[in-house]
Amino acid sequence: MVRHRKKYLGLFLVVLVVAGAAGGWYWHEREWKAGALWRIVSEKCVPGEQKNHNPAPCKEVNLQQGYVLLKDLNGPLQFLLMPVERITGIESPELLSPTTPNFFWDAWHERGVMAEKRGAPIPDTAISLAINSPTGRTQNQLHIHISCLRNDIRQTIDKFQYAVGAQWQPFPDNLAGEEWLARTLTPEELQNQSLFINFAQQVGGAAKQMGHFSLALVALKSGKLLALATERDLLHGNPASAEVLQDHTCAILTAPETQKP
Repeated sequence: MVRHRKKYLGLFLVVLVVAGAAGGWYWHEREWKAGALWRIVSEKCVPGEQKNHNPAPCKEVNLQQGYVLLKDLNGPLQFLLMPVERITGIESPELLSPTTPNFFWDAWHERGVMAEKRGAPIPDTAISLAINSPTGRTQNQLHIHISCLRNDIRQTIDKFQYAVGAQWQPFPDNLAGEEWLARTLTPEELQNQSLFINFAQQVGGAAKQMGHFSLALVALKSGKLLALATERDLLHGNPASAEVLQDHTCAILTAPETQKP
């Protein structure tokens, strides 16, 4: 009996060691994959620009403003705007510092790269920006998706565009099946204050849990902008991924109502 107990104990210890090793390998593999964008920025784009004035594989490296633009492999027109410095994501405290570059403004300012890639004009109402929460992303380098807006989301926003004011408030309808906060702002307001800072200051409790949220930005037909935010709710299947508002195939560009720039 004692011999059997020792045998089972030995097997149990072996299982624990194997499970621990497998868990460690999985964690290391996951972290390695999550660092892919940062390796592109720090090991290729920035050094290439600094040494040879060649930002490849990035489209652009703006050292003065502190960001890079990279064509995403997913979709014909999707680009990513990322900091040249190591900033993990929306949860990073650096984003609430006024000395940090205004990345949402930079991304909106650079939206013309989509039209350049397409070789034809793209109306602002077809464009969207999105940053996902930690639970809604796979990469641990801050990246803002510059891509097309889903056509059904465009139609819902148009329906309620006059129901939203200049203060954060619940959007009147669900978008992509989720609840959102929304506010309007002008391009000048976006340029003058970081959207991260604005959200943290104006939404109660947000500053201490920015990682629970995901942000998006779209244009209204009035010329104003609409900022959107959704909060993580894993119990109800919401990982806080504003990217769900986007369509990387850009079907909106062939919709009759968006044919004119």
